Parts: sequence; C-alpha cells; structure tokens
Amino acid sequence: MSSVALTEDAEPGEQVPAGPLFVPVRPGPTGMSPRFFRTPLGFRTAVAFTSEQRLTSLLGAHHPRIRLSEPALRSLAALVGIALLTVDPLFSAPRPKRTGAQERTEGRTMPRRAVSSRTTC
Repeated sequence: MSSVALTEDAEPGEQVPAGPLFVPVRPGPTGMSPRFFRTPLGFRTAVAFTSEQRLTSLLGAHHPRIRLSEPALRSLAALVGIALLTVDPLFSAPRPKRTGAQERTEGRTMPRRAVSSRTTC
C-alpha cells in the first residue's frame, strides 16, 4: 500500500500514476461521491486503483466506480480535509462489528431540541 501526502511533491524516483484512476464511489444525495477509507493507523485516505481488475479483486465486481485523474481526486479529498491518497491498496479490513448499543438504536431518530422562538440581540 502506498500513501502519498497531498502536500508533498513526488520525488524523481517515485512512481506516480499516469492517466485516470479507478475510484470507488458511493451514491449520495447529489450523485456519486468518492469513498474514503482509513489507513491501519486510523488516518482518513482517498483510495484509487490503477486498473479495474485491482479494484474488483479488493472490493468486488459490483462495487460502483468512476474514473478520475489524480489531481481531481486530490482536490475532492482536500475539500473534506483528507490529506492522503492511497493507490492500489493491498487489503481492506472488514467493517467493525456493531455493538449492542448500536443495534438497539438503529432505525431510531434522535429527538429534536426545542428552539426558542424568541430572538435576542
């Protein structure tokens, strides 16, 4: 797994992906959004793959994806404060198991707080 900080320039000896990358996405309220993952140390990272085969071998054949250039993905990640880009990760950890408290509250909505109609200046 290779992680490159967004603020660092590539060294001459480093391999930098050329051309559009395969980026895993998820549906959102305004269309598709890139999926962001966590590194083994817990840092948030954008993830991309250099081939469709690498993406499908890790995330499955039916996982939605789009093609983005590296600068475009870096720009999207920077908007949400993500400073890492991982290209061709070797593994993906399974989602953590839910705790009993999470299962009991699933489907419930949080009560709204009452808002005063009075305004103060």
